[in-house]
Amino acid sequence: MARGRLRIYLGAAPGVGKTYAMLAEAHRRTERGTDCVVAFVEHHGRPRTEVMLHGLEQIPRRELDHRGAVFTEMDVDAVLARRPRVALVDELAHTNVPGSRNAKRWQDVEELLAAGIDVVSTVNIQHLESLGDVVESITGVRQRETVPDEVVRRADQIELVDMSPEALRRRMAHGNVYRSDKVDAALSNYFRPGNLTALRELALLWVADRVDAYLKQYRSEHRVSAIWGSRERIVVGLTGGPEGRTLIRRAARLAEKGAGGEVLAVYVSRSDGLTSASPKELAVQRTLVEDLGGTFHQVVGEDVPAALLDFARGVNATQIVLGVSRRKAWQYVLGPGVGATVARESGPDLDVHLITHAEAGKGRLPLGRPARLGRSRIIWGWVAGVLGPALLTWLLTGLAPEVGLANDMLLYLTLTVAAALLGGLLPALTSALVGSLLLNWYFTPPVHTLTIADPKNIVAMAIFFGVAVSVASVVDLAARRTQQAARLRAESEILSFLAGSVLRGETSLEALLERVRETFGMESVALLERADDVTPWTCAGSVGPQPCGRPENADVDMPVGDRMTLALSGRVLPASDRRVLAAFAAQAVVVLDRQRLQHEADRAKELAEGNRIRTALLAAVSHDLRTPLAGIKAAVSSLRSDDVEWSEEDRAELLEAIEAGADRLDNLVGNLLDITRLQTGTVTPIVRETDLDEVVPMALGGVPEDGVELDIPETLPMVHVDRGLLERVVANVVENAVKYSPPDTPVLVKASSLADRVEVRVVDRGSGVPDGAKQRIFEPFQRYGDSPRGAGVGLGLAVARGFTEAMGGTLTAEDTPGGGLTMVLSLPSAPGREPDRPALPTALTS
Repeated sequence: MARGRLRIYLGAAPGVGKTYAMLAEAHRRTERGTDCVVAFVEHHGRPRTEVMLHGLEQIPRRELDHRGAVFTEMDVDAVLARRPRVALVDELAHTNVPGSRNAKRWQDVEELLAAGIDVVSTVNIQHLESLGDVVESITGVRQRETVPDEVVRRADQIELVDMSPEALRRRMAHGNVYRSDKVDAALSNYFRPGNLTALRELALLWVADRVDAYLKQYRSEHRVSAIWGSRERIVVGLTGGPEGRTLIRRAARLAEKGAGGEVLAVYVSRSDGLTSASPKELAVQRTLVEDLGGTFHQVVGEDVPAALLDFARGVNATQIVLGVSRRKAWQYVLGPGVGATVARESGPDLDVHLITHAEAGKGRLPLGRPARLGRSRIIWGWVAGVLGPALLTWLLTGLAPEVGLANDMLLYLTLTVAAALLGGLLPALTSALVGSLLLNWYFTPPVHTLTIADPKNIVAMAIFFGVAVSVASVVDLAARRTQQAARLRAESEILSFLAGSVLRGETSLEALLERVRETFGMESVALLERADDVTPWTCAGSVGPQPCGRPENADVDMPVGDRMTLALSGRVLPASDRRVLAAFAAQAVVVLDRQRLQHEADRAKELAEGNRIRTALLAAVSHDLRTPLAGIKAAVSSLRSDDVEWSEEDRAELLEAIEAGADRLDNLVGNLLDITRLQTGTVTPIVRETDLDEVVPMALGGVPEDGVELDIPETLPMVHVDRGLLERVVANVVENAVKYSPPDTPVLVKASSLADRVEVRVVDRGSGVPDGAKQRIFEPFQRYGDSPRGAGVGLGLAVARGFTEAMGGTLTAEDTPGGGLTMVLSLPSAPGREPDRPALPTALTS
């Protein structure tokens, strides 16, 4: 069955019109004959949105009872049974009521998509998981309901529903978003112009990045090599010298001038292993470009200008920033330089900026020889070895015939050395042989014959040939040793990087594969594995477009053992590069094994924690739950006995014992259920503005009236909490304090306001708790000191802290001056609100 397609309407804030746009799309599809139903859409009392629901088929919702209230959620089974072509599901980041099929609505949507049903949904930018901290820093509100970014990124279509902050605020003022009693609070808090502008920018940038990813995919699939200047993308060419910092900062300023500008710093390492680069300076420049919001890349290329241009075109860059050459004036006779070559070959689509800097014109150290002699160098070596002696002979015979045989030999020896430097040993040997013959024919008496009359000249010619061959051999050997040393240096730097990644504990397989792709200039890299020789290959990790699914399809494959291989596509590597590739492959397997071991360790930790809780739970059931059951059983049996005539006082005492045992059982079971909810992450606070005067007295219903003293001022600001959870927290903390307080000393419950928080202090005068045990008392199944088994299973404070943190508060323990323990409950307050005014919910939805 084909997977359904997901379309998402993304907005910057509630009220921009996402749900309205989704319903309008549903009407258009229905008019075209598409089977479209409303699986779940919430109009939030907005008349225009409610009108748009008319004429659309709506799937009945499922009703769920939670804490005495009835809630409605999407009925996934009913939608699957109906099997429409398109289903509308509002609020993708919504958290379902406990007891639902899935914890999150986006998980419900995944089921519909897997069943082949197309889904149209909505989400606000503040609900993306990766932006939670950013949104909180902007608005001051932490979004409890989030959706993983990958879920939204996988959508087939993402449409931005945009509205200016001024227009949205006008909509609110007209009552089109919230009821009139909530408009003033919303406009002065969450919907301030600055907040809306920042959220709008987040939404626009996120969608722009998504569009850029689509563009890259399209260019890769259609092999588009021309540059499309859809956004300013600036490539900075680095040499490893100190001028790189100037270039990076200049490129960052250029990027700031264009909307959505991006900086990519790239270092092209020659195949000789970066002989002139400082690893320390490169590390500093990598840190600098990342601090400025850019990315650092390293590629390998024998021709630096060509490699730089290939990289720029590959990332669809629009500008290249290079530094003015550090070479002196006379060094330009060796070639035009990287900057001039890049500018000449960049074409009309790439702008090249040459930036002056303090190192310009000061010269630079000579670069090492390439590891492999290029074709052009070999050709020039043969030219110097064959045509050079002929040209020299013509010059000497025509222009300087009386130079002398000794000087003639030195000049021919110079050509032999030049041929060795350019083309290696064979052109040098050819030059020595041709030069000897020409010397004998034209300059050794008798001339124009191969006969040598003077024996001294025979010795001189022999010495000349021997010296020429020896010099050529030594020069060629030195060049090859230089090549080997340079390659070994390059390999040592790569191996050093791999060793450093092991020591740093880096566990990102994708980052390592990306390094392989950049180092060897490949299009894609994949790590393949299989269980045995007959099972098909599976991809454990890959980077780049269209990675290979089998080793047979790869341009280069590097086996690691019998069951894994590293497959690269893009070009064929020389045999000399396979040793480094083998090190990368081995490291990739190590990283993969480390990821899996970490995953197994996390699972083992979860299982160990679960076993510990189950063991403690069995201990609690075996004693703490059996004790009240035994008391209830004994009291009931006594009342039912016909052998004893009970007085009214005795019957009342037995009934009181039954009631006390039942209350104790109810408390224990409630704590067990609550700790289970906390362990499984199913606690979903319904946060609203609450007055402490309404909650704290209700939480003390099970505590003797003379056991607690209240001090809660009426002028306290309201707090953002879940009333039910707060009541349970206060009840557990006060009950614990009363349990450990002296009989005649009441527990003090005092509240005060501090900055943007409200603190509730529960003060007892008991024996106190040492500093080393103040954190342990909040762990499940922990009881301090010699507390008897009948005092409970040790869950009250653990449940209290869990509920408090779920509401965005904190619960800590500190010493009471004069002896005892003080529990400090810190809760977020509602700034600028009076206790008796209506409240605006923190969780805003569209």
